[in-house]
Amino acid sequence: MDTIAILQQTLDYVDEHITDDITPERLAAQAGFSTWHFCRVFQWGVGYTVMAYVRKRRLAFAACELASGKRILDISLKYRFDTHSGFSKAFRRYFGCSPATYRLHARGGRPNPPSLPRTNNYLTGGIILEPKFVTLAAVKLAGYAIKTTSSDGENSKTIPAFWQAYMTDGRMDKLHAEHFVKAHDEYGVCFPEDPQAGAFDYVIGVERKEGEAVADGYHTCEIPPASYAVFSTPPSNAERFVSAIQGTWNYIFSEWFPTSGYEYAPDCVDFERYDDRCMSDVGKVCDIYIPIVKKHD
Repeated sequence: MDTIAILQQTLDYVDEHITDDITPERLAAQAGFSTWHFCRVFQWGVGYTVMAYVRKRRLAFAACELASGKRILDISLKYRFDTHSGFSKAFRRYFGCSPATYRLHARGGRPNPPSLPRTNNYLTGGIILEPKFVTLAAVKLAGYAIKTTSSDGENSKTIPAFWQAYMTDGRMDKLHAEHFVKAHDEYGVCFPEDPQAGAFDYVIGVERKEGEAVADGYHTCEIPPASYAVFSTPPSNAERFVSAIQGTWNYIFSEWFPTSGYEYAPDCVDFERYDDRCMSDVGKVCDIYIPIVKKHD
């Protein structure tokens, strides 16, 4: 079964058990994934972290039930909000009005069932990407960082904008001229604070020399050691490069993972690596490193 079908089953399960104690661990077990892998795949496919999505659906069900005439406190407790005030704040943030105001126009029934798109437009020309497998020691980086999230596709906007600013505002030239630089290949790395929370640091950096002092103003971090599946993006021109990268990510999660026998390795990070192949205006290629472990049945 492909990833989209598994995620659709998960969304259906959430609706069917919306008042139960739903946890990422429980949903991961239903999907047949480890919790870490499941949280990563869910956020890629749905656009929300697991519990942010559950909370969103509970609010949708609660909104429909406001037409029933039940007390708002009883509805909030039914859908696992601890307090009336907590429910009201969450409701106002999501719907833009109070539960009492919404009740005047509530329609009752059930919210529309969730449905994921089943398009396969991640790559063109029927390209099948076969990864190579490598094991790497820890990599120490220095560079720049921003905070972003994949919820609502925010990262697909903020990260390209971050790269554009980095390449045009002088920071790229300044970084590559520093004495502490060990190699000039550039890394784009996602460091999740918590796969369930959704926010993560995205770092643009280069490998730094061991023991060399790094000047103030740079972000330093370390990619932990791991085994990786490495995917090279299809060659593209400058205008299509970002689309080729994003399409390759979609291919990895929707097509490769379900049949690979691997899962996303816990406590590791994925990254893009940009070398000399990215320098020309045509035939641009970068490598995407996915940390992996063998899937246990």
